Amino acid sequence: QVQLVESGGGLVQPGGSLRLSCTYSGRPYSVGWFRQAPGPARERVSCISSWDESTYYADFVKGRFTISRDKSKNTVILRMNNLKPEDTGVYLCAADCGDPAPASWGQGTQVTVSS
Repeated sequence: QVQLVESGGGLVQPGGSLRLSCTYSGRPYSVGWFRQAPGPARERVSCISSWDESTYYADFVKGRFTISRDKSKNTVILRMNNLKPEDTGVYLCAADCGDPAPASWGQGTQVTVSS
């Protein structure tokens, strides 16, 4: 099973920026980020393919977030700009993030956007 460890996150004012990192083991088909606000549902935020580096962005982050991968370090980076209060939540890294129910998750990192 793929293991994933997130870092980054924190408290930032609206309009600010944060950088999340996810270091993973193994060879997942894709790696990406979900977020969970208070409540049960997790939203897929962004995903990057290990095969062709193609990317996916949810409509609510397009133009503000950028996902990239450092193959040499088995790390996926999510750069988040122009953050909004509604971006607040726990951000979780997942392997095979294009699957309806990814099997491998990191522990999550809190992102809070507030003035």
